Amino acid sequence: MPLLVLHEVSKSYGALKVTDGISLAVQPGETLGILGPNGAGKTTLFNLISGDVRVDKGRVEYEGRDVTTLPPYRRCRAGIGRSYQVPQPFGGMSVFENLVTAACFGGGQSEREAWETAAQVLEQTGLRRWANQAAGSLTLLNRKRLELARALATRPKLLLLDEIAGGLTEHEARELVDELVRIKSAGMTMIWIEHVVHALLSVADRLFVVNFGQKLAEGDPQAVMNDPDVRRVYMGMEA
Repeated sequence: MPLLVLHEVSKSYGALKVTDGISLAVQPGETLGILGPNGAGKTTLFNLISGDVRVDKGRVEYEGRDVTTLPPYRRCRAGIGRSYQVPQPFGGMSVFENLVTAACFGGGQSEREAWETAAQVLEQTGLRRWANQAAGSLTLLNRKRLELARALATRPKLLLLDEIAGGLTEHEARELVDELVRIKSAGMTMIWIEHVVHALLSVADRLFVVNFGQKLAEGDPQAVMNDPDVRRVYMGMEA
């Protein structure tokens, strides 16, 4: 049974259709990569999955039940964790405190559980040496790591990653990809929006390409990247 299913979900702002009848299914343990030009509706799609934005039409199913009307905190506690394109830590709090907060309030864990989770996630994401450093003073790479770590601290079954490699150097992106490969190998289900295509291709099992709020292509990563419409729309190349 798929972990997540979207049934023809749509969202409009006035006359602008940001997502237009998109359907997709994600299997447990799968990594689905989402590509599309700027303004294609990718982040709005994440917002519809996480509950940050209400669906106008269609249905969102998670673990076989309809969660279309559930608020974000209930979806998070049910196992849908996400990162944001621009890291949003509590800058005056330490890295460890950020993770405890995510575990308590996002994951609904007790204080003791949250401390244990935070310690585990620090090791998992390579942030242990910065545990007591103020989150606002971190480098971009470590802010991206912390954004990932805060999502992991909620103990998700489905992890939504929004351009987590954006703005990083080649070396930094490679470090982050290595961490995602380890997370994937532990059985995590992920949906990853990314413009750094080579990073996405090294992790994704399947690609889903969006253009003007609609599905343009879906399938095997190499086949999708060789699709003439994808090359024309996404990469500006004529086949």
